Amino acid sequence: MKEVTTFLWFDGQAMDAAEHYTSIFEDGKILEVTENGTGGPGEPGTVLTVDFELAGRRYIALNGGASEGFNTSVSLMVHCETAEEVDYFWARLAEGGEEGPCGWLKDKFGLSWQVTPTLMFELQKDPNQVKAQAVVAAMLRMGKLDPVALQAAFDAA
Repeated sequence: MKEVTTFLWFDGQAMDAAEHYTSIFEDGKILEVTENGTGGPGEPGTVLTVDFELAGRRYIALNGGASEGFNTSVSLMVHCETAEEVDYFWARLAEGGEEGPCGWLKDKFGLSWQVTPTLMFELQKDPNQVKAQAVVAAMLRMGKLDPVALQAAFDAA
């Protein structure tokens, strides 16, 4: 099977970003750092790429220079089993960034994340559409998603 790797473009912050992300995820690790040589594109000896892993998935951070930056059309989703996990990942990823609606945030590098309780997807798939849609309506009113409140909305419908 072919491997698909997420490639993230940074303006001189590839190593900082990789170190930040791997510090947040328990199994996060930096796999390899490639430096620029005399052929460029950056100054010899500076970081060109950082290969790193989060939750068993490989990413490559590139110091590609100035670009259009990240936007919300692409995000990374963290599936959380508990409210404590939601709180942890939300706080760590939003630090220095910007909190958004419906479980979305932008981290301090501008990358969009969704911190999502797995319970939400389970409740939304319920055959009782009144209950499932009550969960969607509750989610739309939230910033950080609260699995207890999502369950309460489901139960009350």
